[in-house]
Amino acid sequence: MDFEIRKDLTSSWFKTLQDSICRSISELEKNKIKFESTTWKRNQNKDEGGGEYRILKDGRIFDKVGVNFSKVYGKFPKHFQKQIPGAEKNPNFWASGVSVVMHMKNPLIPAMHFNTRYICTSHDWFGGGMDVTPSKKDENEKKEFHKILKEMCNRHNKKYYPKYKKWCDEYFYLPHRKEARGIGGIFFDYKKNNFEKDFKFVREVGTTFELIFKKIIKKKLKKKWTLKDKEMQYIKRGRYIEFNLLYDRGTKFGLQTGGNVEGILMSLPPIAKWK
Repeated sequence: MDFEIRKDLTSSWFKTLQDSICRSISELEKNKIKFESTTWKRNQNKDEGGGEYRILKDGRIFDKVGVNFSKVYGKFPKHFQKQIPGAEKNPNFWASGVSVVMHMKNPLIPAMHFNTRYICTSHDWFGGGMDVTPSKKDENEKKEFHKILKEMCNRHNKKYYPKYKKWCDEYFYLPHRKEARGIGGIFFDYKKNNFEKDFKFVREVGTTFELIFKKIIKKKLKKKWTLKDKEMQYIKRGRYIEFNLLYDRGTKFGLQTGGNVEGILMSLPPIAKWK
């Protein structure tokens, strides 16, 4: 299967996933509030792709949720080529993906993040994952979340879950705080062994995220919370911002390849606090 067919298959799937996730979010909000949609171009003067980000704010469930789709291509800047596999041989690239960040009104419902992407240089690979960031500990929720992920990974390869869980734990970590961002999840990158198998896995990661966020939200939606809980959430959001601005590779990749700034920074919560 050549690169062009792979590009069409992956970008079409990512766009479909964006639509499906937005539909699920709207249904949770009982269709009483709409997404604001913004389309953007990577380069206004020539065709280098672009994308669409959708943001929903001030819902009964979501303080803010962003669902971003992108399909961009062009040439990596010289200073960036050494950081990307295959870019030193071929600075031309093509990348598509979808990313989701959810910040909740109820502080007992965790913030949730998911992204997946397909990148082509002189070779091609998938990356992505998901993680959950509660502001209040809930061991049962943590166990159930990881149980679902493990079962999903095992349907593809029993080595995936321990490997990608460890990668996630190490990645979503704030060295300056010496603390994890949340309760982990799975994270993978440079996945290029077998396109058909890898793409099948990536698709199930996306549908599993949709299953997980609906399950967690429905379970906790009506739980009562206090102002103290809300303050804890604001502090935890501060940690979330620190990670995304200091360490997140997706943020850096987007900003350094001419991505849409508002779309990239959609991951930031509407309100956060620091002590």
